[in-house]
Amino acid sequence: MENTPELFQNFWHLSTDEALKQLNCNKDGLNDMEATKRLSLYGPNTIKSNSNTSAFLLFLSQFKSPVTILLIVAALLSAGLKDVPDTVIILSIVLISSFLGFWQEKGAADAIKELLKLVQLHCSVLRDKQKKELPVEVVVPGDIVFLSAGDLIPGDSLLVESQELFVDEAAFTGETYPVEKVCGVVPADTPLAKRTNALFMGSHVISGKASALIIKTGTQTEFGKISSQLQQRSPETDFERGIRKFGYMLMEVTLILVIIIFGINVYLHKPPLDSFLFSLALAVGLTPQLLPAIISVNLSTGARRMAKLKVIVKRLSSIENFGSMNVLCSDKTGTITEGKVNLKDSLDINGEHSDKVLQYAWLNASMQQGFNNPIDEAICLSYKGPANTYTVQAEIPYDFIRKRLTIQVKNKTENLAITKGALNVVLAICTQAETPEGKLVGIDQCKKAIVEQYQQLSNDGYRTLGVAYKPAAADHKFTRDDEEGMIFLGFITLFDPPKAGVADILIKLETLGVKLKIITGDNALVARSLAMQVGIKDPKILTGADLQKMSNAALTHHAPLTHIFAEVEPNQKERIITFLKKSGNVVGFMGDGINDAPALHTADVGISVNTAVDVAKEAADIVLLSRDLDVLSNGIIEGRKTFTNTMKYIFMATSANFGNMFSMAGASLFMPFLPLLPKQILLTNLLTDFPEMAIATDRVDQINIQSPQHWDLKFIRHFMIIFGLLSSVFDYLTFGVLIYVFHAKEKAFQTGWFIESVISATLIVLVVRTRLPFFKSLPGKYLSIATAFILIFVLVLPLTPMSLWFGFVQLPISFYGWMLMIVVCYILSAELVKHWFYKKMHLAAKYKVG
Repeated sequence: MENTPELFQNFWHLSTDEALKQLNCNKDGLNDMEATKRLSLYGPNTIKSNSNTSAFLLFLSQFKSPVTILLIVAALLSAGLKDVPDTVIILSIVLISSFLGFWQEKGAADAIKELLKLVQLHCSVLRDKQKKELPVEVVVPGDIVFLSAGDLIPGDSLLVESQELFVDEAAFTGETYPVEKVCGVVPADTPLAKRTNALFMGSHVISGKASALIIKTGTQTEFGKISSQLQQRSPETDFERGIRKFGYMLMEVTLILVIIIFGINVYLHKPPLDSFLFSLALAVGLTPQLLPAIISVNLSTGARRMAKLKVIVKRLSSIENFGSMNVLCSDKTGTITEGKVNLKDSLDINGEHSDKVLQYAWLNASMQQGFNNPIDEAICLSYKGPANTYTVQAEIPYDFIRKRLTIQVKNKTENLAITKGALNVVLAICTQAETPEGKLVGIDQCKKAIVEQYQQLSNDGYRTLGVAYKPAAADHKFTRDDEEGMIFLGFITLFDPPKAGVADILIKLETLGVKLKIITGDNALVARSLAMQVGIKDPKILTGADLQKMSNAALTHHAPLTHIFAEVEPNQKERIITFLKKSGNVVGFMGDGINDAPALHTADVGISVNTAVDVAKEAADIVLLSRDLDVLSNGIIEGRKTFTNTMKYIFMATSANFGNMFSMAGASLFMPFLPLLPKQILLTNLLTDFPEMAIATDRVDQINIQSPQHWDLKFIRHFMIIFGLLSSVFDYLTFGVLIYVFHAKEKAFQTGWFIESVISATLIVLVVRTRLPFFKSLPGKYLSIATAFILIFVLVLPLTPMSLWFGFVQLPISFYGWMLMIVVCYILSAELVKHWFYKKMHLAAKYKVG
């Protein structure tokens, strides 16, 4: 990518005309042909690294394990000592394992890349003199973009036009308050926080609207330059933390085992290089090499299944948290309710129908240009009065601090400022009220009656807004400072009915162990009415005012017991979620608004919808293509299936693998030869891992879906010790049969032990993959096929010329009878031990809770 011209390093000191001239464009925007040229010149508008090199780096990452590197070095050393065939075999197996890992991870990454296109961010761009919705990544310097509340700034840009524009630049300045932006020119040395005519990628619009000329894109932006600091690694999920600790645990076990085995073998005067290779091969056998690939495949397969259910996963590791979520916080609109706001009535201060209130509310709603919202749409749809004769003179867009929208309109006979918004804030700027007869009275005379009327309407379940007006001057544009001394006109009542069947979906979430907590800006009376309609009996409600007075300790106690948080300010959502998490919950937050981004980041799982504003969609881990709790509950089930299938691989790796490697290590100490050669150990590891690549498509038992699943390293450690030792018992039985029954020499022993260890490790997966008796929970189709393939391959291998490469020999038929008996006994014993183990762990968990 070429650097942006030096002139644009301080572009905020240029006028719009100067910038347009330097960029060789005009206010009509670029044409598509010119935009394509600029895209190839400047590159995609993204700060993410170029993905062209990622495939090669992904392949190299398969060799990053220190044990694998040491093994390769030792194998090459062995080649230097004239043992070339073994070196080739060892390196081939390592390469095959690494390629399998790469192939699986690459496929998973490509699948996720395609899914993310479904929730790609778009922006309004002027191309070929027409306003078009285009992906943010194709925006180039010279484009003119249109911005409104909730939009992410798609590149460093210069304002062309602005109207009451307020932008959140916290990513750069650390300031939580929005910054007002206006057209103009500022000196070249102006610090970033005071560049009032410039917009920067990484910030977003809080309120107002604007058009802007894109100056810099991608890595040339201020955000791109400091992205290494700004784009810190996302907080580690419970799943990621568990995998990391699991890796450390295996590393400790492996290191101790390698040092001890190598030391004792050298002490027993066995060849040092063979002993070293054997120790390293054991280490590779203990290390679940395909774990990263298995996790990636499981998560991407889960993501693909979830996509079919209209749930798009943006961050793969969030799937586990999605499955372990036990508290879901959400607004009521569109989740509990239909999300289609309907106008009930327009009322004067006495609660009687008023056409004038509806007309003024319609003028305010239909002529505002800030951003589309369901309330204004409902008002516009309901209005059937006279045609509009007014034009807009000024607009003060809605924002979450003022909680109101003001429009100044004029026609040939009058000039009015009309305000619509939350009743308490509208009342606060009124000094008079208009009676049904058209008389003006002091607000103090009727304020009590207005509030009582409001409370009654709220109690009936209606969302109620206030409407006020004020005569304005034709020669003056109305500003925020003018929002005072207004005349209260009446109420607009709205309702959003509960969704059909929502009560059943709430019961379904309860059965999945997920509690729904509603966080809404609506007043407590409306929220209570809705809760009663959807089957929440005697709901416990906390208001924003209650939260403000409440200490952190009190909130930690009360938050988990509360059903509804009503009259909540946007900045209180984050606090609610923080203290729900501190109470030991895994918290999901579903948000789609401008001010939901902090809460989405704070939650264990940030959930948004595809129709959300850009800033919310960008902050979310998971995006729903349909705003429906049923879609969400299906996604939770898929998340639990994905987690369960990942754990199956962990259980296999920590039972059969650990047992086999531990047995080989022990046997090597008292036997005159190595129980398995290094290349045979690596082949064992490769073959036992192969069926696990199909684990992502395996069936999952209902018992694993019924409640949230959590990573438990202590549980895994106990599982490893108990099932590893059980595996070793039958390993030593196999040793006994080979030595005392068949009097096997080195090659026959290694062949027999290889066959038994691979078959037992492959079949034990069918036992440990389920808590139920294995015959009551059959494996998925692909796992069954892969398992059968490995069993046939292992039984046939000693009969093929390939056996010479690995040092295998043919065994007497009677050995297979003994092996069958040992494997059957092992499977049955594992089944009994599994029943005892889960019963013991369940009782221990109950005792701990009690």
